[in-house]
Amino acid sequence: MDSLPPSQEPDLSGVGLDRQSRHLRLHAIKVFVRDQDQSLRFFVDQLGFEVAFDARLQSGDRWVAVSPPDGTAVLTLVAPQPESYEYQLIGRPTGVVFVTDNVAAKYSEWHKRGVRFYYAPRLRRVRYERPATAKPSDAPSIPGEEPPPAWGGVFTRFSDVDGNSFDLVGFDEVSREVEAQRRASAERLESERRAAQELEIARLVQARFFPQMLPPIKTLEYAGICIQARQVGGDYYDFLDLGQGRFGLVVGDISGKGIAAALLMANLQANLRSQCAIAWETPQGLLRSVNRMFYENTPESAYATLFFAEYDEAMRRLRYVNCGHLSALLLRSDHTVEKLDSTCTVLGLFREWECSIAERQLLPGDTLVLCTDGITESFNGEGEDFGEERLIEALRRHRELSSQELIASIVAEVQQFSPREQHDDITLIVAKCRGEGN
Repeated sequence: MDSLPPSQEPDLSGVGLDRQSRHLRLHAIKVFVRDQDQSLRFFVDQLGFEVAFDARLQSGDRWVAVSPPDGTAVLTLVAPQPESYEYQLIGRPTGVVFVTDNVAAKYSEWHKRGVRFYYAPRLRRVRYERPATAKPSDAPSIPGEEPPPAWGGVFTRFSDVDGNSFDLVGFDEVSREVEAQRRASAERLESERRAAQELEIARLVQARFFPQMLPPIKTLEYAGICIQARQVGGDYYDFLDLGQGRFGLVVGDISGKGIAAALLMANLQANLRSQCAIAWETPQGLLRSVNRMFYENTPESAYATLFFAEYDEAMRRLRYVNCGHLSALLLRSDHTVEKLDSTCTVLGLFREWECSIAERQLLPGDTLVLCTDGITESFNGEGEDFGEERLIEALRRHRELSSQELIASIVAEVQQFSPREQHDDITLIVAKCRGEGN
């Protein structure tokens, strides 16, 4: 009866267990008895337990199990053969501890039903470790009075019809500490669930910050993407209708990560879009105003790198300001590459801030690429960066693709190069200059 073949294992699916629970539960605890019928009547009639299982197995053995009313544990009542070692364990301490919220009330109830207790409930704080289970050759003798349980607090001890002893203890300091830890764990899980829910809401809100509609530009075919390393992040890209045939392309990278960076990104985007609505005549005036508002509305250590480009469709002219950002790449139709380097310092660190403007003429077949360092600084298992050169090589290989397809190809190469967990946001804009007939 120590173990059962799988074909004879009883089905406990009907026992009063919470089937929705996924935490670990005990299958059963064995109690060795002389007569299963007498023992069964003791647990059911005197202790108020319920029959969990009572069946005859294919081997001919009888399998009997009982459980307390709440169904959280199962005791199997095993009748071993008289010549077995297990038979010698009948009438000894079982090591089974029953816990109740009122030891005195349970003692009174069971005592009236004829349960034999060794003593009335006591209050004691001790720590006792039971000896390890003895081998058959040196089985311990039955003590006159067993030592008190390790729990402390209010406790008593009783025996069944075979003299097997059980402890009955109350919710003492140990129990309360366990319960306090359980509540703390439940509160922590609930807090983590709420935080995850709030982050998901923040992710959905931030996703709306990115362009939802693309301003129509006849001579540019363009697209953008931002793949965040976390639910929310500090990378920013935008497409702006500046009016009078002018079109803005923006890529930014906020200092920091997570929620803090996302809030700063929202601040920068709001400043930039609101100032664009005022229709500033020059990028310098626009960005001076954006810097001032970003400086005044953010902590001292906050800053952002930004690449702002104004494309004049009638003249096919690109005027840009690079505020300490990664160099943009201009892949010409003859496969040469021009780097659009920094023209001023970052936004938000200084109240008094000036910038200079550079410009390029775009020709049919040229491709403009703006990105953040989440692409160039993605690293592989050897610690190598993807780097600018690999980015340029990828652009040349896939330059015949559309802007959207080109972005997908570059992102795929970066992720293949760095297949591990993404450590930084990946943001990319590709704009291809069209010919007259396109």
